[in-house]
This record gives sequence, structure tokens and C-alpha cells, in this order.
Amino acid sequence: MVVGKSVKRVDAVDKVTGRARYTDDLADKSALIVKICHSTIAHGMVTKVDTSAAEAIPGVVKVVTCFDVPDIPFPTAGHPWSVDPHHQDVADRLLLNRHVRYYGDEVAVVIAEDEVAATQGVRALNVEYDEYPFVLDPQEAMQDGAPQLHEEFPNNILAHTGYEEGDFAKAITEPGLVKIEGWYNTPTVQHCHIENHICFAEQQNGKIVVVTSTQIPHIVRRIVAQALGIPWGQIRLIKPYIGGGFGNKQDALYEPLCAYCCQQVGGRLVKLDVSREETFVSNRVRHAIRYHITTYARKDGRFVARQMEAFSNQGAYASHGHGVVAKGAGAFKQIYVDAAATKCDAYSIYTNMPAAGAMRAYGIPQVSFAIESNVEDAARVLGIDSVALRRMNMMPVGYRDAFSHNVNYFDTLNQCINKGMAYVDYEKKRAEYAHQTGPVRRGVGMAIFWYNTAVWPIALEASSCRIVMNQDGSVQFSIGETEIGQGADTAFAQMVADTVGLPFEKVHVVSTQDTDLTPFGTGAYASRQTYVAGFAIHNIGTKLKNKVLAYAEYLTGKPADTLDLVDGIIIEKSSGEHLMPIDELATTALYSTEQAEHLTAEGTTQIKSNAYSFGCAFAEVEVDIPLCKVKLLKMINVHDCGTLINPQLAEAQVHGGMSMAIGYGLSEQLLFDPKTGRPLNNNLLDYKISTMMDHCDLRAEFVENAEPTSPFGTKALGEPPTCPGAPAIRNAILNATGVAVDQTPITPHVLFVKFKEAGLL
Repeated sequence: MVVGKSVKRVDAVDKVTGRARYTDDLADKSALIVKICHSTIAHGMVTKVDTSAAEAIPGVVKVVTCFDVPDIPFPTAGHPWSVDPHHQDVADRLLLNRHVRYYGDEVAVVIAEDEVAATQGVRALNVEYDEYPFVLDPQEAMQDGAPQLHEEFPNNILAHTGYEEGDFAKAITEPGLVKIEGWYNTPTVQHCHIENHICFAEQQNGKIVVVTSTQIPHIVRRIVAQALGIPWGQIRLIKPYIGGGFGNKQDALYEPLCAYCCQQVGGRLVKLDVSREETFVSNRVRHAIRYHITTYARKDGRFVARQMEAFSNQGAYASHGHGVVAKGAGAFKQIYVDAAATKCDAYSIYTNMPAAGAMRAYGIPQVSFAIESNVEDAARVLGIDSVALRRMNMMPVGYRDAFSHNVNYFDTLNQCINKGMAYVDYEKKRAEYAHQTGPVRRGVGMAIFWYNTAVWPIALEASSCRIVMNQDGSVQFSIGETEIGQGADTAFAQMVADTVGLPFEKVHVVSTQDTDLTPFGTGAYASRQTYVAGFAIHNIGTKLKNKVLAYAEYLTGKPADTLDLVDGIIIEKSSGEHLMPIDELATTALYSTEQAEHLTAEGTTQIKSNAYSFGCAFAEVEVDIPLCKVKLLKMINVHDCGTLINPQLAEAQVHGGMSMAIGYGLSEQLLFDPKTGRPLNNNLLDYKISTMMDHCDLRAEFVENAEPTSPFGTKALGEPPTCPGAPAIRNAILNATGVAVDQTPITPHVLFVKFKEAGLL
């Protein structure tokens, strides 16, 4: 058995030696270069684009403006297509836009022989605008008289959903309840993956072939075809190795525009590569969400009723739209279960900000900060230890969600909390830091998290794979789910090896997804891949194994049900006798003049289940009050993601998530000029991601409760570690200083104001 072992990544050698080929490595040097002209206003209408100076530049082949593109609105979100029109994504984008809705919107492109000519061409374009008022704040955008971005959405409200479980108004009349209320703000941030978005396209055999750095190849093929108004089968989409995505590449970013540019130059090869500055603003960002939470609790700490309002800054275009804040709304009623009532209203609002889309953990880092801050505030008001308060109110074992039908099978959260408390020596540190008075103080804080695995029942969950046995008994494995740097190919190979009964080395993963060749899959998102692909691998791997054993029956004369394939050897189950190696069987099957057979299996598995993933983070900080500086001393993330397929990969995923959480909590925020809407720090010099210098020794621990619905016992891993870090740091700062900071990032500028208000400075 290889599942559960830290085997070497299947792509390790190629990546450390530089042999791995990414999108830019595959583009022929003859490619024409496409550069985008972005708007220099936040809101308005393009009235004229003078292209004459650009067209006169040597090397410029063609200029395409917003006046030239087809009037075909299309969606960009990386969601599975729905045959139900009411469940389809909002189609509010054009290839290029006359109606400019944010500073950086796409208004024209220059196609040139080389990058210099293309860049000069963009600079030479003269764009004239009819400028409109703009709005950056979502609650201001909802008001009557605010600038309107999309006429079909009055008051800029893309969507509003809500629920009430129990009778909230009645519940809060219970005598003796304590009210805890707060507003919590989370910022706009960017994914900062290593490889910027890049794609190239050319026409071959009547198809437009697009090679792109994407998480969702089959979905992007569909979106490209929709944007161009052509049959989906006329697009071939290829995804090679990609240098990270974190959800930014779970959208069709510039693939439709690239394919259109290819059409405009007679099918010639064109390449569209974007700078880091463009990636920051003109791709996708994380939703900035503002929360208002009111908790009514009994004096013993039991939550009776809670209410949350969420205002999500969608930016200029729908992208993933309401799904992000709606997922957070679902978390609100599940991570803690109220005694009497829970109420929530969630809004997604268009503003003249960059379009917000998917980002690692899809709304849960935002809502986790709000919920866990509010719970910590409640603990201080009630005079109850915050861990004890969480244990009293968090989702109990046996809880079943009425919508998803998810069940909490295990006492996971308590198990995770116990591990985290032991690591930071929580009770001792709390007592030690209780009465600090100096300029430098220490504190410990924690937060818990909840996460769904995959997207059922909200959307389709299906996975297809193909396993083909080679002449030497090894197999080629291909699947629509995608490797984006997280190690998915290695986990897939481990599952295939164990299911079929082969040594790990005999599983060859075809990492490149090609929509003309690869079985259908929806890609990498929602912490779904190991869980969802596991069903397909188990089903198809078992089919192949049964075919192998049937052929072994022909060769050995022994009934197939008495045989097994273990570690590449056909054995007799009862005696354990080795009958023949798999390579001998495979060679015979392909070349037998009596009974030749190609041993292969392929199929689709639809998944109609989901799974809860839980965990917590603990942080210890040192706060220098005069300097308004926070130093992270200790941090642990404890996670029940079910059975670990590869412990080393799992630990790496957690460390990456913790790093993103630290940046989210302490330093990262995209800033915009309130007078112009212009981005102020769209580069890695001025935008402060967390680095090794900001980290302590990051500790990852696991609780392995095998998920009953999964054939391999696995559930969400990749995204959840980003969720609890920021609130754990916030709560540690509160413990150290007594100052509650209700926004991220918690920068020295923020702390200065808060410490002044508290009389600490």
C-alpha cells in the first residue's frame, strides 16, 4: 500500500532540474505578441480610440478596439455549466469594453511582431472617455443615486440571499441575555502566484488551439467558445504545468481575448502574457467583505441567537458572484449552532473595483475572521475562557445540515483543539500573560474553522478518468482534474497504484490536460480534487483490475475471483502463491495471437455527497506597543482532512495556507486612490506578502478521522489552512494588549490608532 506514505512527487525531478515545461516554454518564438490597453479612469464610456499612431509603429500588425469586438456577453467564472438557465453564471463581460467599470478595464489590444512594438503601440493609443462618477464602497454602492454599473442590477446589487432558522425576534426576548455586537472588515487582496496568467492561441485543422495557464481547462474551453459565438468543439484547450493559481486561474481570464486575436490575424499564433501589475488588478482579487454580527448569549456562555449581515464587494464584474459570500453565510450557521435561532443576510454588490473572484478558501477566510473575532469578543464580555466558549457552542457530533445533508461524524474539533493547546501550552501562557503592563507584551489566541469538500449539491460534481495498461504492465493515467503545483498528480498516482494493485513506479500520470484527449473534468477548485477524483479512480481502477484478473483466469486456468493483483504480481488469494508478474500478463494480452486484448478502463463517476473538514489554529505573538509592531512567535494549524494520502504533501499544503493567512492577517491589502480609483500598490515591492522573515516555525499537525463517504477516507485539505490564521493572530493581539482590532490587515498604522484610542500610547 502506498496511500498514506510520503512518496516522492512524480514531478519532482522535472521541476527541480528545470525540465518542466510551462506555457511560456511551449510558445513558439514566432508568436505575435498581444498587449492590452487598460482604462485610466474608474468609470465611464469610451467615446473614441485613435489608433493611427499605434498602427504606424513598425512591427504593429493589428489594433483591435472595444468598437470592433462582437456584442456577445459571456460569463467568466470557473463553474460547471448548468443546463438550467437560472443556475448559470452572470454573463456581464465583453472581450473589450466600451463601458469602463474599473481603473484597468480592457478597452483595446495591440497585436505586434514583438513585445517592444506591442508595448509602444499600446502607449501610442489615444483613448477618449466620457467620465462618470464612481463608487468603491459596497454599502455606498447600494444607496439610491449611487453610480450604476450594470443597468439590469438596480442599486448595484448582484444578489441578495438570506435565511432564518428559528424565530429570531422571539429568541432574543429571553430574559437575561447578553448582547455582543461588532463590525468586521476584510480587505481586497491578490493571489500572488509565481506564474502570471499567460496563454497563446493558433488555428489548426479548423480549430482554435489555446494553450493556457489555467486551473479549469474544460470549463475555459466552453467559455472561449461562448465568447466567440462558435461551437464548443471548435476550441481545443491545453493546460501544461502551471505555476500556481490559488483560484485566480479558476476564471477565464484572457483566453477568450487571446483566441479572438488569433482569429483577427488569420489564425496566426498569438501570445498574450500579462505583467505582475496587470495580474494584481486586471485578473481577479479576493472579495473584500464587511460583516455585522450580533450575538445574544446566556450568562453561562450558550449562544441563543446570532445574526449576521454580510456586504461583499464584487467589483466591476460578476465573475464567481454571490457564491463566495453565500458560502460564508452557510458557515455562519454551521460552525456554531445556536440554541434557538440564527439569521443571516448576504449581499454581493457591484463597485468600480477590480472584479473579485475565487481565491483560496472561497469566502471562508473572510467569514472566519468575523465569526472568530466576535466569539472572542463574547468570551471577554461574558468572562468565560474563549476555548471553553467555543467547545460549548461549536457544531456537535451527529449534526446534519438540512441543505447539504453533510454529517459531522467525529469529535474532530475537540481533538484538534487539544493538540493545538498542548503545542502552545495554552493554559499556562494565558495565566502567565494575564496581567502584563510593560511596553512589550505577549499573548496567545486561537480560532477554529469549518470547510466543505467540493461543491455538491450546489453544482455538478463528476470526475472522469482513463487508465491504460502498457505492454510492460505499467499504466498511463489521465484525468480532468488538474495539477497546479499542489501535488495532485502524486496523490492521484498513489490512489491508482493501490486500487489497481501496482507498484507506485508503474503509474505514469499524464499531467497535461488536453480537451481533445483528456476525459472530462471540471478542474482544480473547492478542495475537491482528492475527494472527487478518488471516486473515479476507485471505480475505474477497480474495472481495470477486474479486466486484468479476467485475463489472468484465461492464462492460469484459475477462477478470477480466486486471484488478486498485489504490488504488480498476480497471486492466488488463498495461498498467496505468486503466479505471474503483471508485465508478463500485459505483454501477452497485447501480443497474443490467440486472445489479444487491450487492457483499459474509462468512465465517469458522479458524486452526490460532500464532507466536513475541520480544524483550528493557535498563535502566540509579541506586541511592541510603542512601535505598533507584531512579532509572530508560534503558530500551529491542526486539521482533520481525513486519511492523509501523502503526509509530506499535506504538510506542505498546510504551511502554504498558514503563510497566506499570516499575510492576510498582518500585511496584505490592495490600496486604491479614493479620488481616482487608481491602484496604488499593484506590485510586489509595495504590496506586502508574508515572507520567511515574517514567519515563525510553522507547525502542521493532523487528526486523521477517515471520511466515511470517501473511498480513500479523504476530505478538504488545500484551502482550509488559510482560514483560521488571521483571527488567531487577531485574538492573540487582543489577549496581549486588551485591544480588539476588527479589521485586517493589522498593520502598524491600524495599531497606532487603536492603541491611541485605548490610552496605550
